[in-house]
Amino acid sequence: MQHTERSGLLLAIAGFAILSVGDAVVKTMAGAWPVTLVAALRFSIGAVALAGLLWAKQGAAAFHPRNPWIQVGRGVCLSISTLAFFSAIYVMPLAETMAITFVSPVLTAVLSGPLLGERVRPAVWIASAFALAGVFVILRPNFLELGWAAIFPLVAALFFSLVIILNRASAGQGSALSMQFFMAAVAAPILVVAAFGAKWVGIAGMDFGWPSLDMVLRCTFVALTASTAHYLTYLGTTRAGAAQVAPASYVQILVASFFGWWWFDNTPDLLTMLGAAVVIGAGLYLWRDGLKLAQPNITV
Repeated sequence: MQHTERSGLLLAIAGFAILSVGDAVVKTMAGAWPVTLVAALRFSIGAVALAGLLWAKQGAAAFHPRNPWIQVGRGVCLSISTLAFFSAIYVMPLAETMAITFVSPVLTAVLSGPLLGERVRPAVWIASAFALAGVFVILRPNFLELGWAAIFPLVAALFFSLVIILNRASAGQGSALSMQFFMAAVAAPILVVAAFGAKWVGIAGMDFGWPSLDMVLRCTFVALTASTAHYLTYLGTTRAGAAQVAPASYVQILVASFFGWWWFDNTPDLLTMLGAAVVIGAGLYLWRDGLKLAQPNITV
């Protein structure tokens, strides 16, 4: 049992680390390709690849969702979250962007009350206050420099929280592979329309021509690493359990900080590291409180 949990945790750590590698590759495309097109191509490639896998493993029946509107909601929220997150990566250092998006678990806990009818525990409000304080500390220099663009990672965290909530609502309605495909299949056309719509309207920086092979390969790499990462974290969760795997996600900020320093010469300042520590601490506090709640009361 311990060996299985250990291997599951290692698989989850590897998955989360690979996600940050893909994020670093996205940042290398800043200024060369509009963020809308990067997101559109990334999900189009992912949707096609996932469709092939789903057909091979489960057949045509797996392509019929039980509740189509929930799947549409998941895809819409994911497309908005992705656009906001990629936009944040384009204009902000990787470590700061990642640290702010770690407020997502706290937002999920808060929003689960009104959206899912769950009781919001006092610990959630405590964690929320500390997490938002940490976010404001991280945003401080970026907001002064970038203006409202600095809230992109917060928008990404909010809509990713909605994805998680919709994931809960769709639990048991299909395999992990089919759930991943449904999201990509909805997000891809939305992002394609967004890319060509921004180009047609003439939004600054959103024009593009025929993609170069180099850019296509980068987007393919991001799509493949993201799908691989999600599969590894899924395997890790099935072996070790969601509660044990949850803290492993914070390895992303270590990997993001490393690539931010190595590739882009971005080193977080002390206040940014303090804010990140507060956000992560709030998430860990919420996770630990959830573990205590899950443990049955034992009386002697």
